[in-house]
Amino acid sequence: MDRGQRSPFTRRMRLLNGRDFERVFQQPQRSSGKALTVLARPSGESAARLGLAISRKQIKRAVDRNRVKRLIRESFRHHQDLLAGLDVVVIGRHGLLEKDSPRVFACLESHWEKVSARCRAARAD
Repeated sequence: MDRGQRSPFTRRMRLLNGRDFERVFQQPQRSSGKALTVLARPSGESAARLGLAISRKQIKRAVDRNRVKRLIRESFRHHQDLLAGLDVVVIGRHGLLEKDSPRVFACLESHWEKVSARCRAARAD
């Protein structure tokens, strides 16, 4: 995809304040792995929104944290249709730094599918 054609990660796609994060942390649909935990909750809006919780305790160097955040945002943008209507928080864990970019993308794709399906099933109930 050409850099000029990519959709940007706009302000509307972000969880912006603590209240938004708290809402996701209360009764979320969860998908966990060794490197990432993904929490999601229906938002009542049409677009998906992303929040990142990648702590310095888990990934020491800022350059590594920023790389991981870029990868997560890129994967999120590619899966906007799948995640429509959800607020999502991605929590990094210790094993994340050992994974290369393709493995992180594959891991995230699996998590996106799981939380999306679980949120759809919860709505149906």
